[in-house]
Amino acid sequence: MEKLNGKKIVIAGSRKTEEMSLLIEKQGGTPVVRPLQGFIYLDESAVEKELLFCVHNKVDWFVFTTGVGADTMLNAADKLDLSSTLVQKMKDANVAARGYKTINWLKKLDIKPIVIDEDGTIQGLIHRLESSNFEDQTVVVQLHGEPQPALIQFLEERGATVVQLLPYRHIEPESSVLETLCQELITGSIDAVCFTTAVQVRYLFEYTRRQGIIDRVRQAFSSDVKAVAVGKVTAEALKEEGLNRVIVPETERMGAMIIELVKDYSK
Repeated sequence: MEKLNGKKIVIAGSRKTEEMSLLIEKQGGTPVVRPLQGFIYLDESAVEKELLFCVHNKVDWFVFTTGVGADTMLNAADKLDLSSTLVQKMKDANVAARGYKTINWLKKLDIKPIVIDEDGTIQGLIHRLESSNFEDQTVVVQLHGEPQPALIQFLEERGATVVQLLPYRHIEPESSVLETLCQELITGSIDAVCFTTAVQVRYLFEYTRRQGIIDRVRQAFSSDVKAVAVGKVTAEALKEEGLNRVIVPETERMGAMIIELVKDYSK
Protein backbone atom coordinates (compact mmCIF):
# COMPACT_ATOMS: atom_id res chain seq x y z
CA MET A 1 0.00 0.00 0.00
CA GLU A 2 1.30 3.44 -0.96
CA LYS A 3 1.17 5.32 2.34
CA LEU A 4 1.97 8.76 0.86
CA ASN A 5 -0.70 8.47 -1.83
CA GLY A 6 -2.16 11.92 -2.58
CA LYS A 7 0.30 13.69 -0.30
CA LYS A 8 2.47 16.65 -1.35
CA ILE A 9 5.82 16.42 0.42
CA VAL A 10 8.18 19.41 0.41
CA ILE A 11 11.94 18.81 0.29
CA ALA A 12 13.68 21.76 1.96
CA GLY A 13 17.20 20.62 1.08
CA SER A 14 19.29 21.45 -1.97
CA ARG A 15 21.33 18.22 -2.05
CA LYS A 16 20.21 14.77 -3.24
CA THR A 17 16.80 16.15 -4.16
CA GLU A 18 16.42 13.68 -7.05
CA GLU A 19 17.04 10.70 -4.77
CA MET A 20 14.60 12.03 -2.17
CA SER A 21 12.00 12.78 -4.83
CA LEU A 22 12.25 9.19 -6.10
CA LEU A 23 11.79 7.83 -2.57
CA ILE A 24 8.66 9.95 -2.09
CA GLU A 25 7.26 8.91 -5.49
CA LYS A 26 7.86 5.22 -4.70
CA GLN A 27 5.66 5.69 -1.63
CA GLY A 28 2.94 7.28 -3.78
CA GLY A 29 3.60 10.90 -2.82
CA THR A 30 4.28 14.01 -4.88
CA PRO A 31 7.66 15.64 -4.13
CA VAL A 32 7.91 19.43 -4.15
CA VAL A 33 11.43 20.90 -4.03
CA ARG A 34 11.73 24.17 -2.07
CA PRO A 35 15.47 24.59 -1.30
CA LEU A 36 15.90 26.64 1.88
CA GLN A 37 19.64 26.20 2.32
CA GLY A 38 20.96 28.84 -0.07
CA PHE A 39 24.58 28.69 -1.09
CA ILE A 40 27.57 27.90 1.11
CA TYR A 41 31.02 29.41 0.74
CA LEU A 42 34.40 29.39 2.46
CA ASP A 43 35.33 32.79 3.90
CA GLU A 44 39.12 32.35 3.77
CA SER A 45 40.07 35.81 5.08
CA ALA A 46 37.84 35.46 8.14
CA VAL A 47 39.11 31.93 8.82
CA GLU A 48 42.73 33.10 8.64
CA LYS A 49 42.05 35.86 11.16
CA GLU A 50 40.31 33.42 13.52
CA LEU A 51 43.09 30.82 13.26
CA LEU A 52 45.82 33.39 13.87
CA PHE A 53 44.01 34.41 17.05
CA CYS A 54 43.95 30.76 18.20
CA VAL A 55 47.67 30.16 17.73
CA HIS A 56 48.87 33.50 19.13
CA ASN A 57 46.64 33.74 22.20
CA LYS A 58 45.91 31.63 25.25
CA VAL A 59 42.87 29.43 24.66
CA ASP A 60 41.29 27.73 27.67
CA TRP A 61 38.60 25.77 25.85
CA PHE A 62 37.93 24.47 22.33
CA VAL A 63 34.31 23.51 21.66
CA PHE A 64 33.81 21.49 18.47
CA THR A 65 30.30 21.10 17.05
CA THR A 66 30.78 19.28 13.71
CA GLY A 67 33.35 16.86 12.35
CA VAL A 68 33.33 18.27 8.80
CA GLY A 69 33.69 21.85 10.08
CA ALA A 70 36.55 20.87 12.37
CA ASP A 71 38.31 19.10 9.49
CA THR A 72 37.85 22.16 7.27
CA MET A 73 39.34 24.31 10.01
CA LEU A 74 42.42 22.08 10.29
CA ASN A 75 42.88 22.00 6.49
CA ALA A 76 42.74 25.80 6.44
CA ALA A 77 45.34 25.89 9.22
CA ASP A 78 47.54 23.50 7.24
CA LYS A 79 47.53 25.86 4.23
CA LEU A 80 48.76 28.61 6.55
CA ASP A 81 51.39 26.27 8.05
CA LEU A 82 49.64 26.54 11.41
CA SER A 83 48.18 23.04 11.82
CA SER A 84 50.81 21.58 14.16
CA THR A 85 50.68 24.67 16.40
CA LEU A 86 46.88 24.58 16.41
CA VAL A 87 46.73 20.88 17.32
CA GLN A 88 49.14 21.49 20.20
CA LYS A 89 46.96 24.37 21.40
CA MET A 90 43.99 21.99 21.36
CA LYS A 91 45.91 19.38 23.36
CA ASP A 92 46.87 22.00 25.95
CA ALA A 93 43.27 23.21 26.37
CA ASN A 94 40.02 21.73 27.66
CA VAL A 95 38.03 20.23 24.78
CA ALA A 96 34.28 19.69 24.40
CA ALA A 97 32.64 17.94 21.43
CA ARG A 98 29.19 17.38 19.93
CA GLY A 99 28.47 14.41 17.67
CA TYR A 100 30.19 11.09 17.02
CA LYS A 101 31.86 12.34 13.83
CA THR A 102 33.50 15.14 15.80
CA ILE A 103 34.64 12.74 18.50
CA ASN A 104 36.10 10.38 15.88
CA TRP A 105 37.95 13.31 14.27
CA LEU A 106 39.47 14.28 17.62
CA LYS A 107 40.44 10.67 18.28
CA LYS A 108 42.58 10.67 15.11
CA LEU A 109 44.49 13.61 16.59
CA ASP A 110 44.90 11.75 19.89
CA ILE A 111 42.68 14.27 21.67
CA LYS A 112 40.09 13.09 24.18
CA PRO A 113 37.36 15.62 24.97
CA ILE A 114 36.53 16.07 28.64
CA VAL A 115 32.92 17.02 27.80
CA ILE A 116 30.73 15.17 25.28
CA ASP A 117 27.08 15.87 24.43
CA GLU A 118 24.48 13.55 25.88
CA ASP A 119 22.27 13.11 22.81
CA GLY A 120 23.96 14.53 19.70
CA THR A 121 22.41 18.00 20.05
CA ILE A 122 23.68 21.45 20.98
CA GLN A 123 21.30 21.51 23.94
CA GLY A 124 22.73 18.17 25.03
CA LEU A 125 26.22 19.67 24.88
CA ILE A 126 25.14 22.76 26.83
CA HIS A 127 23.66 20.53 29.52
CA ARG A 128 26.95 18.69 29.90
CA LEU A 129 28.88 21.97 30.05
CA GLU A 130 26.80 23.37 32.90
CA SER A 131 29.14 22.04 35.58
CA SER A 132 32.24 23.63 33.98
CA ASN A 133 33.75 26.97 34.96
CA PHE A 134 34.05 29.59 32.19
CA GLU A 135 34.67 32.72 34.24
CA ASP A 136 37.46 34.76 32.56
CA GLN A 137 38.10 31.86 30.16
CA THR A 138 38.76 32.20 26.42
CA VAL A 139 36.58 29.71 24.55
CA VAL A 140 36.98 28.97 20.84
CA VAL A 141 33.77 27.55 19.36
CA GLN A 142 34.00 25.77 16.00
CA LEU A 143 30.79 26.09 13.99
CA HIS A 144 29.70 24.96 10.54
CA GLY A 145 27.74 27.21 8.23
CA GLU A 146 25.54 28.87 10.80
CA PRO A 147 25.75 30.50 14.24
CA GLN A 148 24.59 28.76 17.41
CA PRO A 149 23.20 31.63 19.52
CA ALA A 150 22.05 29.42 22.41
CA LEU A 151 25.54 27.97 22.88
CA ILE A 152 27.27 31.35 22.56
CA GLN A 153 24.84 32.99 24.97
CA PHE A 154 25.31 30.15 27.48
CA LEU A 155 29.10 30.60 27.45
CA GLU A 156 29.04 34.40 27.60
CA GLU A 157 26.54 34.43 30.49
CA ARG A 158 29.05 32.35 32.43
CA GLY A 159 31.82 34.86 31.91
CA ALA A 160 33.60 33.40 28.86
CA THR A 161 35.24 35.39 26.08
CA VAL A 162 33.98 33.56 23.00
CA VAL A 163 35.80 33.37 19.65
CA GLN A 164 33.73 31.77 16.87
CA LEU A 165 35.45 29.72 14.18
CA LEU A 166 33.05 29.67 11.25
CA PRO A 167 34.83 28.40 8.11
CA TYR A 168 31.69 27.92 6.02
CA ARG A 169 29.00 30.55 5.77
CA HIS A 170 25.56 30.40 4.17
CA ILE A 171 23.90 32.84 1.83
CA GLU A 172 20.15 33.14 2.37
CA PRO A 173 17.89 31.27 -0.09
CA GLU A 174 15.79 33.07 -2.68
CA SER A 175 13.03 35.12 -1.07
CA SER A 176 10.60 33.86 -3.73
CA VAL A 177 11.14 30.28 -2.51
CA LEU A 178 10.49 31.32 1.10
CA GLU A 179 7.39 33.27 0.07
CA THR A 180 6.00 30.34 -1.93
CA LEU A 181 6.57 27.83 0.86
CA CYS A 182 4.95 30.08 3.45
CA GLN A 183 1.88 30.47 1.23
CA GLU A 184 1.70 26.70 0.80
CA LEU A 185 1.93 26.24 4.57
CA ILE A 186 -0.69 28.84 5.41
CA THR A 187 -3.16 27.63 2.74
CA GLY A 188 -2.64 23.97 3.59
CA SER A 189 -1.75 23.04 0.01
CA ILE A 190 1.13 20.80 1.18
CA ASP A 191 1.12 17.94 3.64
CA ALA A 192 4.66 17.75 5.05
CA VAL A 193 8.04 19.52 4.96
CA CYS A 194 11.25 17.48 5.15
CA PHE A 195 14.14 19.45 6.69
CA THR A 196 17.65 18.05 6.20
CA THR A 197 19.68 20.67 8.12
CA ALA A 198 19.03 23.08 10.99
CA VAL A 199 19.96 26.08 8.83
CA GLN A 200 16.88 25.45 6.64
CA VAL A 201 14.71 25.76 9.74
CA ARG A 202 16.40 29.01 10.78
CA TYR A 203 16.01 30.64 7.36
CA LEU A 204 12.32 29.73 7.19
CA PHE A 205 11.48 31.09 10.63
CA GLU A 206 13.65 34.20 10.27
CA TYR A 207 11.64 34.99 7.13
CA THR A 208 8.31 34.40 8.89
CA ARG A 209 9.37 36.79 11.67
CA ARG A 210 10.27 39.52 9.16
CA GLN A 211 6.94 39.05 7.38
CA GLY A 212 4.90 38.93 10.58
CA ILE A 213 3.43 35.51 9.77
CA ILE A 214 5.28 33.30 12.25
CA ASP A 215 2.13 32.47 14.27
CA ARG A 216 0.27 31.41 11.13
CA VAL A 217 3.14 29.17 10.03
CA ARG A 218 3.43 27.62 13.50
CA GLN A 219 -0.31 27.00 13.44
CA ALA A 220 0.04 25.23 10.08
CA PHE A 221 2.66 22.88 11.51
CA SER A 222 0.58 22.22 14.64
CA SER A 223 -2.53 21.32 12.65
CA ASP A 224 -2.33 20.29 8.99
CA VAL A 225 1.35 20.08 7.99
CA LYS A 226 3.83 17.56 9.35
CA ALA A 227 7.36 18.75 10.20
CA VAL A 228 9.95 16.07 9.42
CA ALA A 229 13.62 16.25 10.48
CA VAL A 230 16.49 14.11 9.19
CA GLY A 231 18.08 13.88 12.65
CA LYS A 232 18.26 15.15 16.22
CA VAL A 233 20.03 18.45 15.49
CA THR A 234 17.46 19.46 12.86
CA ALA A 235 14.63 18.32 15.14
CA GLU A 236 16.13 20.42 17.93
CA ALA A 237 16.04 23.52 15.69
CA LEU A 238 12.36 22.90 14.92
CA LYS A 239 11.49 22.49 18.60
CA GLU A 240 13.37 25.70 19.42
CA GLU A 241 10.98 27.43 17.02
CA GLY A 242 7.99 26.18 19.00
CA LEU A 243 7.12 23.07 16.97
CA ASN A 244 6.29 20.27 19.40
CA ARG A 245 5.14 17.75 16.80
CA VAL A 246 8.28 16.71 14.89
CA ILE A 247 8.84 13.41 13.08
CA VAL A 248 12.46 12.23 13.31
CA PRO A 249 13.99 8.80 12.51
CA GLU A 250 16.33 6.90 14.83
CA THR A 251 18.89 6.65 12.01
CA GLU A 252 20.00 10.00 10.57
CA ARG A 253 19.46 9.22 6.89
CA MET A 254 17.22 10.77 4.26
CA GLY A 255 15.71 7.41 3.36
CA ALA A 256 14.95 6.68 7.00
CA MET A 257 13.28 10.10 7.28
CA ILE A 258 10.84 9.28 4.45
CA ILE A 259 10.08 5.84 5.90
CA GLU A 260 9.41 7.45 9.31
CA LEU A 261 6.95 9.82 7.62
CA VAL A 262 5.22 6.84 5.98
CA LYS A 263 4.98 5.14 9.39
CA ASP A 264 3.43 8.27 10.89
CA TYR A 265 0.75 8.39 8.19
CA SER A 266 0.01 4.68 8.66
CA LYS A 267 -0.79 5.13 12.36
